[in-house]
Amino acid sequence: MKEPQLIDLPKFADKRGSLSIIQELVNIPFVIERVYWIYDVPGGEIRGSHAFKEQQELIVALSGSFDVVLHDGEKEQVFSLNRSNKGVLVPKLYWRTIRNFSSNALAFVLASTRYSETDYIRDFDEFIKLRNQHE
Repeated sequence: MKEPQLIDLPKFADKRGSLSIIQELVNIPFVIERVYWIYDVPGGEIRGSHAFKEQQELIVALSGSFDVVLHDGEKEQVFSLNRSNKGVLVPKLYWRTIRNFSSNALAFVLASTRYSETDYIRDFDEFIKLRNQHE
């Protein structure tokens, strides 16, 4: 099973500012089927708290900062994002929670699948059971 990883995105900087790019199957190992963003999160709120059966994601902090907490059923990893040229690659079957949003934080998410409620695992015990079946 694939492991989560921090991805360094290309950064092109000069006196006019910086530019970064994401290309499917180049910077990330999947074709982009959906793009969404999370913003205006009130202080102390948590987003996510679910896993996906098939979907992979790349999560980038386009503005502000937040933590992406990933759990594989045994251990937890925390990725603190605060740069627009770094993202976390989240493989399928990882429980993910996004927390500690700064004011004006903007979480940009590229997903490998279109939205499907049946792909979501919203119960942690069910997640553990499915995770154990795939190892």
